[in-house]
Amino acid sequence: MKAQFLKTIRNSVKHWYIPLIVGLLFAGLGIYALMSPVESFLALAFMFSLSFIFSGIGEITFAMANKDEMDNWGWNLAFGIMTFLIGILLMSKPEISLVTLSFYIGFLMLFRSMMGISYALELKQYGVSDWTKLMIVSVLGVVFSFILIWNPVLAGMTIIFWIGLTLIVVGAFSIYLSIKLKKLNAMPGKISDELKSRYDAIKKEMHDEMNKT
Repeated sequence: MKAQFLKTIRNSVKHWYIPLIVGLLFAGLGIYALMSPVESFLALAFMFSLSFIFSGIGEITFAMANKDEMDNWGWNLAFGIMTFLIGILLMSKPEISLVTLSFYIGFLMLFRSMMGISYALELKQYGVSDWTKLMIVSVLGVVFSFILIWNPVLAGMTIIFWIGLTLIVVGAFSIYLSIKLKKLNAMPGKISDELKSRYDAIKKEMHDEMNKT
């Protein structure tokens, strides 16, 4: 049986706007990075730390609120914890180097992009026709993350550019996902009680069949 992205037959997604806020925060941070000279690196690192702390708290809240509605809520929880911890780490080490910063951000965004690929595949299973857009954005995020992690020499003096571009792409993923969550959020209200009851009966029948000795 295919895993479902959301159990929207019965339940609505809670706080669908949190990924939107996180996405806008990442995208805004990426634009800020592109517009900031290397000389303002300390200010940039401080902005990153604050943004990651708030984003991590938001992702953790979203994951815990939807653990009964989303099959893969653990992805969001793990990403939220990682984002929060990296934010704390950056806050505690303001003297961190540019290359080290690119490694932390690259690793974090790589995890986020892999999560995006997983979500894209599950949106496909769920019947969302334009799942390929999320897949393309997530794959781009993986590519940019690899540049930051495994080839900082290639990034060279343009490392801030790659950081900014990666954050923008990952932010676009969160914004797109939130739009889809909002649409799926309205689905339970459009489904009749009879269909919901039939859905529950089928689930129970399948569960009983799978647990027969």
